[in-house]
Amino acid sequence: MLAPHPFGHNITEQTLVESFSGLRQWEDRYRQLILMAKNVPTLDGSLKTPETELSGCENKVWLGAELLENGNMHFYGDSEGRIVKGLLAILLTKVEGKTPQAILADDPLILFDTLGLREQLSTSRASGLKALSEGVRQLARKAL
Repeated sequence: MLAPHPFGHNITEQTLVESFSGLRQWEDRYRQLILMAKNVPTLDGSLKTPETELSGCENKVWLGAELLENGNMHFYGDSEGRIVKGLLAILLTKVEGKTPQAILADDPLILFDTLGLREQLSTSRASGLKALSEGVRQLARKAL
């Protein structure tokens, strides 16, 4: 498996909900996003290619995936920005280990609503999050 990480395994949607549920202030959620970013391993330079670099994000972002033998997908990524990297961590938690069909049948951005994050994002970060989500969906379509 390329670029293993804890998202979708050790860090699950349930643990995210528990981590964010007590946070009422945006500043607290912001700090939690930065903590999430610290759990994203730095992507090896060989995986930071023009093919994995996403456009539409404020910071440089790389997103890749591989289809595993069991038919599930493994996603990996990195970003130069801490907040974007935290958003990536949450997105990876939502989609990691699912089949391409399951990914395409679900809107991964709903988790950001559940965590109370999407409404607080600036326009440029919201646009970047949408680009991340679309990148995941494109990789899932490609895997079909």
